[in-house]
Amino acid sequence: MRVPYEYAVIQAVPRIERGELINVGVVLYSQAKDFLAARTHLHENRLRALDPNADVAALRTALSSWDATCKGAGAAADMRPGERFRWLVAPRSTVLRAGPVHMGLAADPSAELDRLVVLLVH
Repeated sequence: MRVPYEYAVIQAVPRIERGELINVGVVLYSQAKDFLAARTHLHENRLRALDPNADVAALRTALSSWDATCKGAGAAADMRPGERFRWLVAPRSTVLRAGPVHMGLAADPSAELDRLVVLLVH
């Protein structure tokens, strides 16, 4: 049976003032399946095309925090999965941000997350 889910593309904006971005991951939440996860993939060459001086190591560290937050680490420990998702997709002006939230239906949210990463990030 297919259940609803919400997802947002994780975007890297290495130079906020220019507004240029690349897709670096997807975060997906399904309340019905109690599922929240992020999958990321950083294309270093794409990033360097936007900002040759980008701090790739710092960006990779920041990306890993998305996965940790989904799992309930740190400040997210007392949050339910839906609260963690809303926190991650809230608007912000940082090097990493979430794009607009979209909806879909899937039987397996984990497989759908993998499909979306291939479609939108790779």
